This record gives sequence, structure tokens and C-alpha cells, in this order.
Amino acid sequence: MKCLLFLIGALVAQVGPLIAAESTSKPNILWIIAEDACKDFGCYGMQAARTPNIDHLASESCLYHHAFATGPVCSASRSAFMTGLYQTRIGAHNHRSHRTREFVRPAGVRLITERLREAGYFTVNVRALPPELGFNGAGKTDWNFFDDGKAFESSKWNDLKAHQPFYAQVNLHETHRPYYRATKNPTDPARVKLPPYLADDPIIRADWAAYLDEVAVLDEKVGALLSLLDRERLRENTVVFFFSDHGREDFRGKYFPSEQGFEVPLLVRWPALLKPGSTSDDLVSLLDVHATSLSLAGVNFAGLDGAPFFGPAAKKREFVFGARDRIDDTPDRVRTVRDARFKLVHNFEPQRPYLQRMAYAEVTNPTYNRMRQLFAEGKLNEDQGKFMASQRPTEELYDLQSDPFEFHNIAREPAYEQTQLRLRQQLDAWISETHDQGTVPEDPKTVAEDLKRNENTDRKLRAEFGLGPDEVLLKTFEHPAKKP
Repeated sequence: MKCLLFLIGALVAQVGPLIAAESTSKPNILWIIAEDACKDFGCYGMQAARTPNIDHLASESCLYHHAFATGPVCSASRSAFMTGLYQTRIGAHNHRSHRTREFVRPAGVRLITERLREAGYFTVNVRALPPELGFNGAGKTDWNFFDDGKAFESSKWNDLKAHQPFYAQVNLHETHRPYYRATKNPTDPARVKLPPYLADDPIIRADWAAYLDEVAVLDEKVGALLSLLDRERLRENTVVFFFSDHGREDFRGKYFPSEQGFEVPLLVRWPALLKPGSTSDDLVSLLDVHATSLSLAGVNFAGLDGAPFFGPAAKKREFVFGARDRIDDTPDRVRTVRDARFKLVHNFEPQRPYLQRMAYAEVTNPTYNRMRQLFAEGKLNEDQGKFMASQRPTEELYDLQSDPFEFHNIAREPAYEQTQLRLRQQLDAWISETHDQGTVPEDPKTVAEDLKRNENTDRKLRAEFGLGPDEVLLKTFEHPAKKP
């Protein structure tokens, strides 16, 4: 059901410009950003999840069922939602590229913090939280351009109350690999409901259970942050956005142009405009979170690639676009478009397999490695084995209503010819209109520098996890440990 507006929402729509002009009535804006998390919470129907705090937040928020990142990896996605522009438009599409001081953001590309500061907002990337909470924010930026240290004015939560209106983000690392099993009340692997693209295997079940243990830790931290807002009397004038930077890292999630790679949770608490406990099936891009935040602050969002998805300037989105490019040591170029029902995937390098080898996954992802083993042993069913194909069709079309896990490519079926043509036209127009930089070859120096960083990370993790040079990870960690 589409999110309902309160009567006060209609009043705000009528006098919105006047309200925006008064700095004292501008809302505070808080982004709580998880890493590598899909919709694996009780409020989204995940029965094995222990997420009472996020579920309670959902009861106070509008819960969005169809929200998406623009890329299935952190640096590409974050570059986009922090600038409000597709990463492919600004040359930030290849994972962890262009981080040197020599790289300058293209003219007109500005961070949301820069725009909000001009409107009187105090900007914080929260690392330091009150000691009684027992944890801090990750402070993650991870953009594909140089961070000069001026993106935010503070890293301290304690600066918020005295500097309103504020824009703050708290990044929480828990659901990023590697995962660690809980020592108390761990998730029972037998209770995990695996998606059908995964084999029902003890290693895979244990890995998912470890992921859900991390989800439980994430939930505790979200609850602590929301309680802190209440105690400091910041709740009433703070819009809370909770989302993830992209989808979970399982086997067909993070890194891949699948629904599980792009789809993210999205909860927004702002009772002035959104009915508590409501839900929405509208399509939302994380670019729209950027535009909505600006709109609520009374800041002009014209010229950006997103639009507000609620409030007086809301615009309904017909299509969501996504891009997958080089990630670490796995080059690729994939573009996607989906509407409310169908999804088109264009593989610009169809000669590559779906599941290219990736050094980082081999040392952090037991599911990735176990599925490879099971395929070699002939133990995957037909649908599970499709993702092991040595090459891909140039175009793939899926009916997400009947085939949510994208098993059955209907691109060549006559009944869907017009649907495929319509989506292809939309995708081609988007690529052209946004001046997709994926057509431009990467600088070999940039690629070499990134591969060197990746090799160093690989060696560090192998040493920490006790893996040999050619050994892959096939276990979960049964004890808490400091993450690398």
C-alpha cells in the first residue's frame, strides 16, 4: 500500500517554501547506513532474523519494498548517493578507482554535505558516539574520488544537539564480510530459509546463520542510536532514513547485477509526511534519498539524477537503472533497467562468465567457494547451475513477478518482444543521456594501483585466517574477532 500522507502533510505542501525559508524549522536529517545488507529483517518477513529494534522502527516509519542502489558494490553506490548523480555519469563506476589527489571531481559534482552546508546545516560523519553505547560509527566514505577531509565538519555525535539543523550519517559495519558467529544465542542454521539459488548445504547454512548473527548486532546498534535520539530530545525534528549501501554478499548478491545485488532495505521515519507503519511498493533509487533529503531541507535538487519520493515535490519513478563495472580483479560492464515487473540486463562483455573468480571473495565468502565445489561435483540443480555458465547472453529479460530470483531468461520469447524493446529503449536512452563513462577504457595505471591494493588485502586476510596461497575459505568463525 502506498504511503499515506497525514493532513499535516497537505498543509506542509501548501506552505512548504515558507517553512523552508525559516532555518529554525528545517528538520535534522539522519542517515543510518548499513553495509552489504538486503531486506533480511523481521519487518520484511525474514523469520530467522532477530531484529526487534529495526522492526519497531518500521512500525514508526514507511517501509519501502522496492528500493535499489545504483551499483552492487560500496564505492560505486556511495559515490552516487553522496553526489546525487549516477556513478557512470561522473566516472566513478569502477570499484575503488580514482582515489589519488590528482583526480578531481567533474565540474558541478558536489556532495550532499556541501549543498546542505550552504543551507545552514551542520554536517557530521559520526565516528565518535557517547562511550556508554560501547561502539562507534565506522565513519565510512569509500568514494571513487579523493576525500580532502572537508566533506564533513565533525565526526562527533555530541556535536549534533548544539548544531541544528544537522545532517548526520552513521555507518554501521556489521553485515560486511567476514562474518562472525555470536557467542550467545547464535542463529540456528536449521532455521535459516535459504533462497532457491543456493544449495542446501551445511557450510552454506552456517554462513547464512553467521550473517544473521551480524544482522542481530546491527539491530542492537540501530536501537541504541534511536534511543539516543529520544534521550537527547532530537526525535521530533529529525528525519531518519535507514538503508544499506547495496545488497547482501552471498552468492548472487553483492558484486552482481542481480536483484540481490542492487536491492536494499529502506525505512523512513518522518510522521509529518509519512504514516507510521505504512508500506510502499513504489520504485525508489538511493539517488532519490539524496534528492528527498535536499527537498526536505529546502535545497534545490534540480539537475540531479534523483527526485524526492515523498513530500510536496514527490515524483513517482517508472524505472530503476543499475550498473556493474570492474570490481577489484574482475572486469565487466553490465547495465540494467527494471520497472515494476520486468527487468532487462545488458551484458556488454557476454564472453565473461557470470561468476568470475574474485580474490577477495575466495578469502571471505564460504558460500561462494562451496557453490563452486558443489558445481564441480555435479550437486547443483538446474537453476542453481545456471549461474555457473561460462558465458552470458547479451540481453536477459526477467519477469520478476513470477520469477523473482531471475532463473528464466525470457528475452527470446515472442510474447515478451514488446516488453524487451520498451526496456531496451529506456536503457539505451539512459546510457546516452547520462553520458555513460563505461565506454571509456580505464587508465592502466589506475587499474594496476587498484590490483596492487587488492593483492595486499588478499595477503593480509590469508595471514589472518590461516589460509594458504591457493586455499579458499570454507568455514565460519565461531568466536568474536576484530575485523580487518
